[in-house]
Amino acid sequence: MKSSVLVGSSRTFQVGILPGKFALCCFIGFSLLGCNRKVADVALPYESPETFSLPGEEVAPDRWWQTFNDPTLNILVDSALESNLPLKVFWYQFEESKAILKITSAARVPDVFLQLRSGISRPEPDFAGGENTQLGLGASYEADLWGRIRYSIAAEEYRFRASYYDYKTAAVTLTAEVALAWFRLKATNVQLQLIEGQLETNEQVLALVRNRFASGQVRGVDVLRQQQLIESTKQQRIAFELQKELLENQLSILLGQPPSEIVDAAARLPELPPLPQTGIPLQLVNRRPDVQRAFNILQAADREVAAAISNRYPRLTFSLNAALRSNDLIGLFESQAVSLGSSLLAPIFNGGRLRAQVNQAEAIRQQQLNDYGQTVLVAFQEIENALIQETKQAQQIVAIAEQVELAEKAFGQLKIEYLNGFIPYLDVLVTLNQLQQLRLDLVDARLDLLETRVSLYRALAGGFETERELLLQEEIEDL
Repeated sequence: MKSSVLVGSSRTFQVGILPGKFALCCFIGFSLLGCNRKVADVALPYESPETFSLPGEEVAPDRWWQTFNDPTLNILVDSALESNLPLKVFWYQFEESKAILKITSAARVPDVFLQLRSGISRPEPDFAGGENTQLGLGASYEADLWGRIRYSIAAEEYRFRASYYDYKTAAVTLTAEVALAWFRLKATNVQLQLIEGQLETNEQVLALVRNRFASGQVRGVDVLRQQQLIESTKQQRIAFELQKELLENQLSILLGQPPSEIVDAAARLPELPPLPQTGIPLQLVNRRPDVQRAFNILQAADREVAAAISNRYPRLTFSLNAALRSNDLIGLFESQAVSLGSSLLAPIFNGGRLRAQVNQAEAIRQQQLNDYGQTVLVAFQEIENALIQETKQAQQIVAIAEQVELAEKAFGQLKIEYLNGFIPYLDVLVTLNQLQQLRLDLVDARLDLLETRVSLYRALAGGFETERELLLQEEIEDL
């Protein structure tokens, strides 16, 4: 049940006359609409760190993938930013939010409409106001006395900004996915190259074992073990070939194309660029588009609270109607009338609905405040995790490289001892198998280091301009 007080008045004036009180109210309403928005203060529920664990060396560019000096990667990223379908979805969501903002902002101006009404009466009416034909021009306008409309529009503006940062976040994520898929493809080619070399080595060792078996120097089981190692290496080659094709398909989809063969990636991983500077944590994470998105959603929720509060106060609405009226079309322009009206609608009893709406808006604001705080926390975590992982991963690479060097020396020494008949073949086989696996592990470790650096760049990324944004530069600058 809803109860309200309706206070209204209506008079008929000659065309072109506007009462002074009506003009004054309109002036006040438009003045209130022109008030500037203020960003609500946001206090994080924790103390932000002053520094990260590593300071870094160079400032990372917005287009961070260019630091790897890989022309093919640059081409792939540019193609993905232009053609990736999920990224286009985010862009059109941004376009949708722009249209919604325009729809909401239309409440700032009066609604004007033209109405033509015609009918037939039998017998014809002869009383004033009952004419069969009317051509009318009407207008209605709500004076935003308490800011309800203004706050609603401001909330939609912040949601519009949040949608823009959704697109920016998706673009950053896409570039990271393309870089990761590309580096994994290159690492797979490196490992396939290693596998081919290992197969050649294993075939040579098999020929050596067979010669020694023919001369009765070794047992037949040694030949079988070496053949088993060859078959195991072939199985690894099949697995890497499968992985290569899957990565090529993944890259094709990221580029907005059906699965197809991607330009052949050289069997060489790029050098790791210098560690990017981290700077002041809070200033750094505030550059991130996902943090900006959470902040704008919080600001929208804050304006919704203000709009819900304003909704509890009376609404002042004005209406203007001008009409030409006649019983027939011939005499339509012989009778004119203008009416002005105003109404004040004040809620008295609504079962606590308006108060509950305020409580709901405040609860949503608190949700968004904590979500914003969590987004910032996750940003801190991602950056710090990437810094720690890169340090430890570099140490692991050194350790694996030392193991490879030692295994190579051990294999060379054991091979000589085996040829001289001092040791059994099993010792050579075990060391050879370990050496070959360590070489593959070293490639995986270097790939992990590159992936960690990509994660760090992604965590530090403040966004970059795409071609779509450049086409709407003026609108983007207004955000």
